[in-house]
Amino acid sequence: MAPDGLKVGDQVSASRHADIKPGNNLPLRFIPLGTTIHNIELKISGGAQMCRSAGVYGQLMAKEGDWGQVRLPSGEVRRVHLECRATIGQVGNIEHGSVHIGKAGRTRWLGRRPHNRGVTMNPVDHPMGGGEGRSSGGRHPCSPWGQLSKGLKTRENKRTDRMIVKRRGKKS
Repeated sequence: MAPDGLKVGDQVSASRHADIKPGNNLPLRFIPLGTTIHNIELKISGGAQMCRSAGVYGQLMAKEGDWGQVRLPSGEVRRVHLECRATIGQVGNIEHGSVHIGKAGRTRWLGRRPHNRGVTMNPVDHPMGGGEGRSSGGRHPCSPWGQLSKGLKTRENKRTDRMIVKRRGKKS
């Protein structure tokens, strides 16, 4: 995973004594506060799990005891052990989200099948299906299995709730 600004021929290192340069990987304990980071581990030597998408980065906000606080792209602030490793910088390919697909065929090349709205289906196929003519659902927007899709909180992991310092804010 190449960080933004890395060029051909640049050297990267993974060590406690590495410089604070994009691409270098080191434990959070040795990263200065306010640094942008990606490829963040959640468990010590458990492999990178957070901030891996194109153009994404987190920020090291604070250190207290054996724990650091990292602000994630969602706005959530989460506790991470200071022995967990992270890579300096922002993930490359920042323009990935602004690519214009242009036609249906190009998404088919990517292996994505056509998308059909639940409202256009029959009641046997989707909870929002059926009705006379162009009726608009008749119930709250939901998945084909009935799970509400507009604002229903789905997080159920009490074991790691204590690691979240500040929940993400609502996007406007």
